[in-house]
Amino acid sequence: MGLLSLSFFVLWMLEIVSAQPTTSPLEVDAINKIIDHWSLRSKLNVTVDPCIENATWAPESANPRIACDCSETECHITHLKIYALDISGELPRELFLLTELMDLNLGQNMLNGSIPPAIGQLSKMEYLSISSNNFQGTLPHQLGNLTSLQQLYMDSSGVSGPIPDDISNLKSLQTLWASDNRFTGKIPEFLGTFSDIKVLRLEGTNLEGPIPSSFGSLTKLEDLRIGDLGGNDSSLGFLDNLTSLSILSLRNCRIGGQIPEQLSALPNLKILDLSFNKLTGRVPASFKNFSSLKYLYLGSNNLNGDLTSDFISSQLIALNVVGTSINDVNLNNEKASGMLHCLQGNSKCSNKLSTNLFSVNCGGKEQVSADGVKFDDDSEMLGAASLYRSSNNQWAVSSSGVFISNPNGPRYIAQTDSQITNTLDSELYKTARISPNSLRYYGLGLEDGVYRIELHFAEIQMDVSPSWKGLGRRLFDVYIQGVRVLQDFNILSEAGGSKRALIKTFEANVTNTVMDIHLVWAGKGTCCIPVQSTYGPLVSAIHVSQVSELNGSSKSDRMRVGRILGICIGGFAGLLIICSVFYLWWIKKEPGHMKIHTKSDA
Repeated sequence: MGLLSLSFFVLWMLEIVSAQPTTSPLEVDAINKIIDHWSLRSKLNVTVDPCIENATWAPESANPRIACDCSETECHITHLKIYALDISGELPRELFLLTELMDLNLGQNMLNGSIPPAIGQLSKMEYLSISSNNFQGTLPHQLGNLTSLQQLYMDSSGVSGPIPDDISNLKSLQTLWASDNRFTGKIPEFLGTFSDIKVLRLEGTNLEGPIPSSFGSLTKLEDLRIGDLGGNDSSLGFLDNLTSLSILSLRNCRIGGQIPEQLSALPNLKILDLSFNKLTGRVPASFKNFSSLKYLYLGSNNLNGDLTSDFISSQLIALNVVGTSINDVNLNNEKASGMLHCLQGNSKCSNKLSTNLFSVNCGGKEQVSADGVKFDDDSEMLGAASLYRSSNNQWAVSSSGVFISNPNGPRYIAQTDSQITNTLDSELYKTARISPNSLRYYGLGLEDGVYRIELHFAEIQMDVSPSWKGLGRRLFDVYIQGVRVLQDFNILSEAGGSKRALIKTFEANVTNTVMDIHLVWAGKGTCCIPVQSTYGPLVSAIHVSQVSELNGSSKSDRMRVGRILGICIGGFAGLLIICSVFYLWWIKKEPGHMKIHTKSDA
């Protein structure tokens, strides 16, 4: 062989050696059938080998995305993302032929049907998301075959029934989002064996307590959210060693007993929500050393005692003890103290002039309706724990809660520029008060009598559409004078569409000058459709008017406001309470010390 021929031969051999392997024919056929099954050919026109070098669909930012591993003699598809592209129908059987998949993201689509047992064939999976879809049925026990799984997102996916015991095999899990599904049975004890788990969310399910004591072994937990448990009572004893916790939300979990002193020893805890439980006793004195804590919610518990100025850490942004018997001894301002006592039902909320009506344009400016009702301005910006009293002293509003996943996002008022249908007062519904937890309106100085309460709603954040964005569900409860009048209320469903006005009307008695209208998120519904932190109570306007006096009814017959308010502290930039009658704020005198000042706005 001549020198020239030898050179060409060497170059040819080098090309063969350096050439990228081709993809498994089985996987090429499968991915093409998947593309056609979900009508993605216009977005993912794979007319060549799906694993070719520098493919436009391979980068992490691509959507749809196909990425491969070609380190062996044959390329294999390892990543498939079809995220928020409104694919619909059932999962195609060809999907489960991609047995080398490590990352599968099908979140925020319109997928339906069941999760088939064949998912167990994807045993190399490390990341799986089926969140925000419309699946039905139970989780297959074969899901337990995915023993390499580190992240599992199945919140708002539509699945139901008991959580299979085989899930206990997923020992590598670091993140599990399972909220807003219709799971039944007790919280599985085996979740306490997931020693690597850092994030666990189980809010808005039908699961029952108690919270397993085995959770005490989850020492890597950074974010734990459980809510709305039925069944047996729980305790906080499992928290002693969970020193990595940054977020702890255990709302409405039937937690009894006292708040343990050890909680203040958790060095990284920033958000603590234990509201709507059965806690008793006092807030531990050790909490004054809780230097990391920024948001503390203890409302609707059987707690008591006093809060002193040295309790309030320099880092604390919001403290809410609504619905407890806790006293804040710093509220020595006569007007401030008087307002709290009347809202607790301990005294009459005496105004200079009594009234028999009030109207509020929730979240918006003063507005006169088509039938001549003047709705007061309610555009004051509230915070994570705020109380505001109107300039005419006829009503007040309190809001508590923080949008945990997006604390700097929603500002507690929703707005739209769209026209609102089914009303002559479109402008009235273009703004609304929202809250991640509890939103409460009080009528003040009302004459005793029977009142008609009109609550105006329009869903202005969620849409009805054939898209995945139409899967959003806002569910909350409404209480009037302490009696639940709406449960799992869904504005979108009842109004028959988005940006469509709806008025719900009730009657209730006033016997102590106060009307209490309480809107509460009970942990149900979606959290993140169409955007992060879209959930919680929403109300557009309120109109309350007297329809008759109380005649001949005994005091015991009347719906009466009970102990409804402890003290709201917090807000933004150190604000504690926003109120047109009095203001409270923190002034740092020196590092680590603050003094509370009050100012009357008579």
